[in-house]
Amino acid sequence: MNKKLTVFLHVGFWAFMFLSPLTYMRGTGVTLEKYLMNCMSPLLMMLVFYVNYLWLTPKYFVAGKHRYYLLINTVMVICLGFFHHYWMSYAQGLLLDVPQRHIAMIDAMFFLLRDIIDLAIFAMMSTALVLAFRWQRNEDARLEAEAARTKAELKNLRYQINPHFLLNTLNNIYALTAIDQTRAQDAIQQLSKLLSHLLYDQEEIVNLDNEVRFLENYTNLMRLRLPPSVEVTFTYEPPEQPIMVVPLLVVSLVENAFKHGISPTLPSFIRIHIFTIGKKVVYNIENSNHPKTEKDHSGHGIGLQQVQHRLDLSYPDRYEWIHGVSDDGKVYKSTIKLDI
Repeated sequence: MNKKLTVFLHVGFWAFMFLSPLTYMRGTGVTLEKYLMNCMSPLLMMLVFYVNYLWLTPKYFVAGKHRYYLLINTVMVICLGFFHHYWMSYAQGLLLDVPQRHIAMIDAMFFLLRDIIDLAIFAMMSTALVLAFRWQRNEDARLEAEAARTKAELKNLRYQINPHFLLNTLNNIYALTAIDQTRAQDAIQQLSKLLSHLLYDQEEIVNLDNEVRFLENYTNLMRLRLPPSVEVTFTYEPPEQPIMVVPLLVVSLVENAFKHGISPTLPSFIRIHIFTIGKKVVYNIENSNHPKTEKDHSGHGIGLQQVQHRLDLSYPDRYEWIHGVSDDGKVYKSTIKLDI
């Protein structure tokens, strides 16, 4: 909570408490002496409140020393309760020149018990307030740590674009320079845009159009090294209004499609379709299923775990992810739907 607001609430509450005696002091009998005499009750409540707020709760209760906390509070509340009880009798005679009346024992015990309970309530209120503020600070710190971890994961993901992909892309571009300079120039431009996106676009959310351009550049570069037998399609249906999304969310799925969806001998395909339905963003990735052998575990399962983790962090309870192999085992399909 804002410090200025906290101070304002404290001042406002105690101003109300110190003005409250005036609510039952009506008529011509309202005098400064009588008002000051009745201010002893809110003064003692304030004392109990801030002794707990500034000292007892942080030093003993929060530290787990509950016995000391209860002992000191019990002694303080009982002593101040007796003090307030006798102060009212004494002040009536001293300040108002009212002779002390004999009060029945049961009535005296009732007033004394009332004063002690009132003070105990303010002690508990103070402790509850301190614990609530501490919980809020801890929760804010946890959320900040979670946000920092998410940001660090995104930054780490930017640098996880496979170095082999960059090396293979450069080799393919080198080969293209000898046979098709135009395609080589286009590939260099696409690689430049991809690296620029990774290095300089550091926002936590990006425009969907920009994210799709990155994925399209990535796909085009990946297909440079593919044989003619592999069909790669990339389609995008842009939204009517700009939509912001978490970046690099499905790059691992695209990478997996190129890892597991290509056969060196059989016809293969990779189909990427991105579209929107209202404010819902849909990533649909399909590829022919050519799983690696048991001996090859490069990146096995890591990409899917990474996507799942980022979905849980970025879109909790606001996403649907359906993925798996078709019944005939020939197609792997992954569909992510995000509620923006």
